[in-house]
Amino acid sequence: MSKKINRRDFIKKSASMGALSFLGWGVTSSCTSQQTAMKEQAGAVDIAVVQGQDYALNTTNAVDHLGGMDAFVSSGDKVAILANPQRNNPGAFTKPDLLQATIQMCNQAGAQSVTCISQLPDQNWEATGLKKVVSDQGAGLVIVDRSDDSQFKTVSIPKGTALREAQIMNEFYNYDVLIDMPITKDHAGNKFTGTMKNLMGLSSGKTNRSFHKKGWQTDINAIDHLEQCIADLNTIIQPDLCIVDATEFITTNGPFGPGEIITPQKVVAGTDRVAVDSYCCTLWGLQGKDILQITKAFNLGVGEMDLSKVRIKEVSV
Repeated sequence: MSKKINRRDFIKKSASMGALSFLGWGVTSSCTSQQTAMKEQAGAVDIAVVQGQDYALNTTNAVDHLGGMDAFVSSGDKVAILANPQRNNPGAFTKPDLLQATIQMCNQAGAQSVTCISQLPDQNWEATGLKKVVSDQGAGLVIVDRSDDSQFKTVSIPKGTALREAQIMNEFYNYDVLIDMPITKDHAGNKFTGTMKNLMGLSSGKTNRSFHKKGWQTDINAIDHLEQCIADLNTIIQPDLCIVDATEFITTNGPFGPGEIITPQKVVAGTDRVAVDSYCCTLWGLQGKDILQITKAFNLGVGEMDLSKVRIKEVSV
């Protein structure tokens, strides 16, 4: 198969076509010909869900059902991983087993480098055990100072309604592939964290503060604004792959915890964030239509929220 267009090449090609401003300064990843061919195959899988007690094995199997990491990472690619080390309370952070398996798969696919990018401090990575995984696997860790405006570039959001522009970290532009690795869990305002909300980890503290109006935890208008901002942001950032920790997560007192925990023991992988988040909702008795950011992102064309239209592969190991 031919080598896919990497993020930097895509930005250059878009600029030469005069499309750079429309595409949000090249933030959105291109869809690879390899992924398109996979989609056209009979029985192609949109979402892979693997359940079992070995969370690393779940992760590997989930990606394998999507065609393997080779479908997303090519030899020589620089890979960025956006995990969630928000707190070390149980069920509030991406588990080390999932990150370890993902880094190993990227290396096996021939990645030139694998780097975790974050705005959360080093102590969060240390306390959650994620920093040890990064070190043991020979990956990189880049922590961007969220308060330093010079570390971000302002990007327009043509489809945005509540959010018309955002500051996106400069570091993001140094990579060919983005893997979004959240843990699904409760949130104090919108009651749900998944692949789409995790992408706030790429926008500046200043931008993220604009998401939160007074009363963002209780006032329906402020919550609506928060959800719309998340959906708007997702129109300009498209991860190449999403791997969601749905193994053990908090359903109350999010996003930091501690809170009540359920243990579906599942890893959920896919490329359509709206569909993946809609599936994750079902793990705690919700539907995509119950979460404003999901319906808003669907209305903006980010992805599909009707799971009856999504090809889902569920297995136990």
